[in-house]
Amino acid sequence: MQEWKLAYQANCWGPLGGNAVGVTSITELTYRTFADMAVAFRDIAAAGYQGVELFDGNLLDYSARDFRALLDDTGLSLVAAYSGGNFIYDEILPEELDRIRRAVDQTAELGAPHFVVGGGAKRFDGIREGDYGKLSAALEKVAGIAAERGLQGHYHPHLTTIGESPEQVCKIFSQTSIHFCPDTAHLAAGGGDPAAMIREHRDRISYVHLKGWQKEPFAFTPLDRGDLDSAPIIAALRDTEFDGWVAVELDAWDDPRAGAELSMAYLEKSFEPA
Repeated sequence: MQEWKLAYQANCWGPLGGNAVGVTSITELTYRTFADMAVAFRDIAAAGYQGVELFDGNLLDYSARDFRALLDDTGLSLVAAYSGGNFIYDEILPEELDRIRRAVDQTAELGAPHFVVGGGAKRFDGIREGDYGKLSAALEKVAGIAAERGLQGHYHPHLTTIGESPEQVCKIFSQTSIHFCPDTAHLAAGGGDPAAMIREHRDRISYVHLKGWQKEPFAFTPLDRGDLDSAPIIAALRDTEFDGWVAVELDAWDDPRAGAELSMAYLEKSFEPA
């Protein structure tokens, strides 16, 4: 029997990228999986998940009516949409927030409870004094946009951003009230202990990304393999009495449905009474 409501990110069914027009028009720079979301949703439902998360670009491809039809066809609930931004450049921040606002509007109209962002750009010459203050102020605006529409906003620490290491993550969350969406693989790859970080930030966690990770060669994996032991993470969620949605994620896999099924089998085994 499932312990939490389980969702799956639809980003594994095709190459990951973004809208090319975003290179010259920041407000159009959405994330995107180049895949048929109808196929992804059917596979996710068949693997036993109750909900789905997807990128802002894929979400905005649909009218609310057409997206509801897709959910109705599969019996899934939309749990969250994922977006991001540089968040440290004053001049383009209004453009980034406009894009996020459009995605939040669509997410709210479809009844999802969460909206997640990653980001915090790494400059070519390194992190500058004040970058964390700029990022944190931008995240506060994101949280406000989400709250105005009845959603919980979340920051997702991510490799290649200024929110990689445990020290960086703590610095960010000391300066903003936005909730913390821990991605267990990114936290581990950034040098952190995901279970310890979940315990430390328990009051800021209402949505979780579970993902496996292999060190060499670097790869994200289903939960049943790789170098990251998910058992202590699940124990930390239990001990902190987490009771929200858990989204399983796998950025790439040769057979996406099989990857989703492998993680579901791992979780079902983990939920069995000792």
